[in-house]
Amino acid sequence: MLGLPKGSMEQATIELFARAGWKIGTSSRSYKPTIDDDELDGRFVRSQEMSRYVELGFFDVGLCGRDWIEENDSDVHEVCELVYSRASNRSSRYVLAVPEESPIQTVEDLEGKRVATEVLNITRRYLNDKGVNAEVEFSWGATEMKVPDLVDAIVDITETGSSLRANRLRIIDTIMTTTVRLIANKASWQVEAKRRKIENIALLLQSALQANDRVGLKLNCRKDKVDQLIQDLPALRNPTISRLADESWVALDTVLEERVVREIIPVLKAHGAEGIIEYPLNKVVY
Repeated sequence: MLGLPKGSMEQATIELFARAGWKIGTSSRSYKPTIDDDELDGRFVRSQEMSRYVELGFFDVGLCGRDWIEENDSDVHEVCELVYSRASNRSSRYVLAVPEESPIQTVEDLEGKRVATEVLNITRRYLNDKGVNAEVEFSWGATEMKVPDLVDAIVDITETGSSLRANRLRIIDTIMTTTVRLIANKASWQVEAKRRKIENIALLLQSALQANDRVGLKLNCRKDKVDQLIQDLPALRNPTISRLADESWVALDTVLEERVVREIIPVLKAHGAEGIIEYPLNKVVY
């Protein structure tokens, strides 16, 4: 049984699985998706609950953030890290924030104050480690709107900090960084057939993420120009080189970051390269 995150991460997860080779069909009225793999049966649940259901064995494997594994103190096997989110391929972080005009400058200034957050246990452990006694209350959402009228500070998740800045909040400290993890039930991980399937899922999801922002590039060039091309264009390091019918020419095939292609292609052309082809990638396995 595969647990898939419902909510903000749902669409990004479906798209990641599609790039990895699995088509997941959904219905707005159902929490049971269709998956084009007879070995997989799935359910959508909130990421906040995922680690508990994996730990209890309802799911053999699931995806959720490191934050919710720690918040729930779940005893699960972490298979791999998957760095993606609803908006970007970057990690998110939980930050302690206060209004811009607040006199609070450090976490120590929160002594006797009130903090709102969705991650009660993570926040309480953080404050305890800092030796600060503050009241921590659960926030059901729109946490950034609760300061300064309802609470003195918040602990909230952010990718870029833009929402905090828009609400005129100032970050005091970063509490933790979180990314998506593929997690497995410990008993399921000991079953060879299930473990092999989970490892295959991990491999293909990771390879799909490796292909993000990368493209393949093919080109033909004169054999005596290859060394100069590689020297002038470090992004072309370790290309695959194949002979052509005309033995004075070779074909080069390589993978590189998409953002550098716009700079490389004109240089390749200036070096006499021909038949330059850029093509998209679904997976890159290292």
